Amino acid sequence: MASAPHPPVSSVRTHWPVDAWPVEVVRFGAGAEGPHREPKAKTEAGEAAPQDTSLHWLFVDMNSYFASCEQQARPELRGRPVGVVPMLADTTCCIAASYEAKAHGVKTGTLVGDAKRMCPGIVLVEARHELYTELHHRIVEAVESCVPVTAVCSIDEMACRLLGRERRLRAALELGLKVKRTIRERVGSELRSSVGLATNRYLAKVASDMEKPDGLVALPLDILPEALRQLTFRDLPGIGARTELRLHEQGIRTMSELLALDRERAGEVWGSVWGQRLWHWLRGEDFEMDEAGRQKSIGHSHVLAPEMRTPEQAWAVAHKLLHKAAMRLRAQALWTSRIGLAIGFAAPRGQKAPVSRFGAPTRGWRGEIRLHECQDNQTLIAALCRLWQAQPKGAPYGPPYFVGVQLSGLIPDPLHTLALFDGLEEAQSRARLQKTMDRINGKYGLSALAPAAMLTACKAAPTRIAFTSIPDLF
Repeated sequence: MASAPHPPVSSVRTHWPVDAWPVEVVRFGAGAEGPHREPKAKTEAGEAAPQDTSLHWLFVDMNSYFASCEQQARPELRGRPVGVVPMLADTTCCIAASYEAKAHGVKTGTLVGDAKRMCPGIVLVEARHELYTELHHRIVEAVESCVPVTAVCSIDEMACRLLGRERRLRAALELGLKVKRTIRERVGSELRSSVGLATNRYLAKVASDMEKPDGLVALPLDILPEALRQLTFRDLPGIGARTELRLHEQGIRTMSELLALDRERAGEVWGSVWGQRLWHWLRGEDFEMDEAGRQKSIGHSHVLAPEMRTPEQAWAVAHKLLHKAAMRLRAQALWTSRIGLAIGFAAPRGQKAPVSRFGAPTRGWRGEIRLHECQDNQTLIAALCRLWQAQPKGAPYGPPYFVGVQLSGLIPDPLHTLALFDGLEEAQSRARLQKTMDRINGKYGLSALAPAAMLTACKAAPTRIAFTSIPDLF
């Protein structure tokens, strides 16, 4: 009996549209003859040995997530070019763009002024991070109803380890379709996703980026080398402009040359263990990307609105950023041993200074203080005061336009040790007070119980989302 026809494909990949399915596993080629079946290896008995097409990971990547959330919540934006911005000002940049806007060349990082020139009909929308967080949790629940989520990688990405029969190619593809369909049905029709399937989490992420929007791509081992040769260095997560330049300097200019490296040479090229890890991942080997699995820092930053660019208002914003970071620290049962403060100053006119990505001359400063392990506001605010007083002052530095606070050197609660001269009763009293305050703020809003110094900034620094962490809904 003749097999069912296969849809045409434009490159080497195992990819099928939603309603077109093969009846057996085939390997696709990009030649004029279309898809073709590869000869199978022979066993000692002369029988055809099936190639390994099992898949261990499913990776979900939401397409143009922030812009899609806005189009889902506001039907009048559907089908129109949308740019999501941190504030409605020409001095800022787009943090997300809908596919209608991307068709005109607008993308993340495009300056608002440039976006208006490139796409005259673009609708600029101020970011609503509470909405994106709410929909994120609903998306995770939708995916969980299909397959357990192993890791939430960012606000718009998650990875799922496949088990047992789920690893079979056809079953994995059907599961990918089910995940995509469930997100649309349970969360919103405008929330499209691309799903990647592969033998490890890294390659599943690569596969999810190969077909956007609304793609479904599988990279089993039997097509892996040929599929990877179709990509560029920048298609691989972790390879940016600097790494690409370093590869070129080492004489490595094509994916074929990168794949031809041995493990030791890959480590030499990167100058770290990352090169050897990448060598294993590109060969389909499956092991966790982050062996430690620990968060390195918790931080918040904010570009100040024009009316907030004074030392007093900037201090109030810094206070609020610390308040938010400390709440996250305690919610994750972590302790910090370092606090950092970063401030961006506008350079006075006529003075030479580096130009920021907003096109304005600026000067930056950052300070850090080591602490004994702590998580209470009292200790953290005292340290922030010391950092604030240490900032540079004088003619070379204009008004502040950017503030960032970071807590690092994080220690999990089971590994926390008390200070030598700290009284246990006093520490427990502070912990109870902070727990009560966090519970009230979690129920009634971040400013329900807060230091008076930050009250003027309550509306100036709303909740923002770092792509590598998803805030709780305060």
